[in-house]
Amino acid sequence: MIHQSLHKNPVPLDRNQHRLLRLRRDHVDPSHVAALNSFFVATYEFGDACRDYPVVWIPAGTDESGQKQVAPVAVFGLLPGQNLYLEPSGWRTAYLPAMMRVYPFAMARAGKDELVMCYDASWGGFSLTEGEALFDAEGAPSAFTVDMQRQLEKLEAEVERTRQIGALLLQKDLLQDMRFEATLPDGEKLTVDGFLAVDDKKLAELSDADVIEFHRSGLLAMIHGHQLSLGHMRRLVEWHAQRGPAAAQG
Repeated sequence: MIHQSLHKNPVPLDRNQHRLLRLRRDHVDPSHVAALNSFFVATYEFGDACRDYPVVWIPAGTDESGQKQVAPVAVFGLLPGQNLYLEPSGWRTAYLPAMMRVYPFAMARAGKDELVMCYDASWGGFSLTEGEALFDAEGAPSAFTVDMQRQLEKLEAEVERTRQIGALLLQKDLLQDMRFEATLPDGEKLTVDGFLAVDDKKLAELSDADVIEFHRSGLLAMIHGHQLSLGHMRRLVEWHAQRGPAAAQG
């Protein structure tokens, strides 16, 4: 899955064209996530992500049949272009969303059933002389590349499962527009919307059969994690206020 706000220049990895390509794993450049105010998390990540972030859903266009889609995201900021989890000293929390951990690599669809491993050519950590080799002298993928591809394929499968879960939430009409309002210490009113949250009333009205199905599939636990995670919005307000005028600049 290519995340347009993160993967600025995704290029399919080619054993001939990129045989000499290396990755400097010690290269650190937080600027590529500085303007992310939310980021995709797969449903299998909810147990970890909900401990550190508000986790909500956002509209994600339509599928091939024209059906609406949604995607879960971890919220990083209260304003467009604002990432309150990124500090000069590093990331505030221990958990990073899976797609950020495998960056600068990603999977892209080359056809309906074909996936291609890509790398973000805009990432400054690539070199022809230093770092982890992506291919050996014969052009075969290195152990590092094979392992990375395995991680990406697993993540892609989870992305698809996440789409299916989102479709089920829409089918059951369980998502509603979410609006968060807060008053900052200086009296400024702050309103955050554009997100979707589970409707508690409709969740309580599910049939017994649906509740059992949701419990057995693990979806009920994910929903509860999402509900508890919304408490982190207050923490974002505190961080926003601590940054003062700089926060308003994104």
